Amino acid sequence: MLHTGRVLVNTRGHADMHDLTPQAEHIVAESGVHAGTATLFTPSSTSALTTIEYEPGALDDLRRALDEIAPAGREYLHDRKWGDGNGHGHLRAALLGPSLTIPIIDGQLALGTWQQVLFIDFDVRPRRREVIVQLVGEEA
Repeated sequence: MLHTGRVLVNTRGHADMHDLTPQAEHIVAESGVHAGTATLFTPSSTSALTTIEYEPGALDDLRRALDEIAPAGREYLHDRKWGDGNGHGHLRAALLGPSLTIPIIDGQLALGTWQQVLFIDFDVRPRRREVIVQLVGEEA
């Protein structure tokens, strides 16, 4: 069985972070998939998906680490070519990646107790983003 859902996210940019776990769990529940995989994908080159404990300290630590790896305000060749100021956002998104795959076991996402699905928008302005959630598996 194949089931596709979508999550829409309004963001502020600048490493705006959103917990998509409840929306992904809802898509799994409505699909009827009992065992399989959930793939989440953001069709954007300045946003990313990962997992983390969704609490302020961990989120701030991640922001700080990404600021150190690909700081805003540094000269990026992308910015020189396009003049949009989001070269650091492209690098951060590429480092984390646009997709995430999570097993589905007994009709539930197989996430750890303190593990949530994290969507991050690294662009330099507010955006309306879409995350595609595609499930492949067997029904109960």
